[in-house]
Amino acid sequence: MSTPTYKDMLNAGVHFGHLKKKWNPKMQPYIFMERKGIHIIDLNKTSSCLETACNLAKQIAKSGRKILFVATKKQARHIVSDAARSVEMPFVTERWLGGMLTNFATIRKSIKKMQTIDRMLADGSFDSVTKKERLMLTRERAKLEKVLGGIANINRIPAAMFIVDIHHEHIALAEAKKLGMQTIGMVDTNSDPNMVDCPIPANDDASKSITIITNALVEAIKEGSTERRKEKDN
Repeated sequence: MSTPTYKDMLNAGVHFGHLKKKWNPKMQPYIFMERKGIHIIDLNKTSSCLETACNLAKQIAKSGRKILFVATKKQARHIVSDAARSVEMPFVTERWLGGMLTNFATIRKSIKKMQTIDRMLADGSFDSVTKKERLMLTRERAKLEKVLGGIANINRIPAAMFIVDIHHEHIALAEAKKLGMQTIGMVDTNSDPNMVDCPIPANDDASKSITIITNALVEAIKEGSTERRKEKDN
């Protein structure tokens, strides 16, 4: 399993933290220095933490369980949704609905409603409703797809959650912790790394940084899934 090199992370700007005045003192162990009022993250620590996170992701995938990807920040949405789709993992990239996990039964009802509309589209049931009703149902389906499409295929709570910016996604993180899910998170210098099981100190604002960290986890998940298939075949 290969993680990005020091140079790769440097080029992606993984080391750029926030302004010193915005820092969380609990990030001290992961900060290399301060430059022009900005904290610089220690990439050696990032590399070590990323390896730990990748090992965890690989083991979860190998066991056939799911990791929920969460990133609702504009610059992270497409990166994370594409990454999650590539390894058939659930994701939330539009808006975190309160109770999305802790009130999963209610969320499942909304997902079933979306699937019912899909069936109506497929079997021709729509032909018997008025044009106005059809439009309303189509709009409702699009609305549900936007928020719940990424978790439509999960029947139970995932084993873990990967979060881009634990500070921004604090509601999702709180729900994961309440349910005892394992947590992996990109943690910038303004966040508390102790809030997640596997913190990855990294710039969680720049798209290149988000991409390089997310892709490393995706590769680990692919390895785990491949090993699982091989063991099943033997």
